[in-house]
Amino acid sequence: MEGYVHSIETCGTLDGPGIRYVIFLQGCPLRCKFCHNPDSWQINAGRKVSVDELMEDILRYRNYIKTGGVTLSGGEPLLQAKFAAELFRECKRHGIHTAVDTSGAIALSICKEAVDAVDLVLLDIKSIDTIKCADLTGKGNEDALTLLNYLEQTGKDVWIRHVVVPGITENEEDIERMAQYLSRFTVIKRVEILPFHKMGEYKWKQLNLNYELGDTQPPEKESIENIKNILRKYRLNVV
Repeated sequence: MEGYVHSIETCGTLDGPGIRYVIFLQGCPLRCKFCHNPDSWQINAGRKVSVDELMEDILRYRNYIKTGGVTLSGGEPLLQAKFAAELFRECKRHGIHTAVDTSGAIALSICKEAVDAVDLVLLDIKSIDTIKCADLTGKGNEDALTLLNYLEQTGKDVWIRHVVVPGITENEEDIERMAQYLSRFTVIKRVEILPFHKMGEYKWKQLNLNYELGDTQPPEKESIENIKNILRKYRLNVV
């Protein structure tokens, strides 16, 4: 089984528990206005590698990731669902914890095999309002919420991620709606609030893409704390 890889981070600490071997897969169906990896959008690009090649490298770092594991990110890793499923199964065979960082943009009928094989899902909720989600990313949130419901049915651990973009996803009414919605799920172990940043802006310029958020500044610390407090009202574990 072969897949297309954008890049690899061998000692990641931001994409799941512990120190992790993070594989960023190439290809994404979304066009998020705040994306910091627009160079990962193109499908069937990047470096073509086999599961066996990746596992050989992963096992070299086994001592470093023994309390962490392997995370597939992107791009959108579930765009290469069969490749992801095979890699997760191989990791499990070696006793290595697995996670996937996904936007939930891939239909469950396509990605179910990979979702069933992974230990932890890091699910990005771009906006609880599907119209705003479509404006922000190019696609509504229906598939993401369908995935979350499936994860609840199957008892799969979930970490929710939400990027706070001033003027777009900072709206308190939307945050309240999202908190109320998420509070019904028992599989959600934590909610990560991620402040918008512009560290990937230079990539947009290199690719001659129009970066609409050029004048948008990162959210204020007070705003982030207020958002966290709204979520905590609903007994969500916010970080």
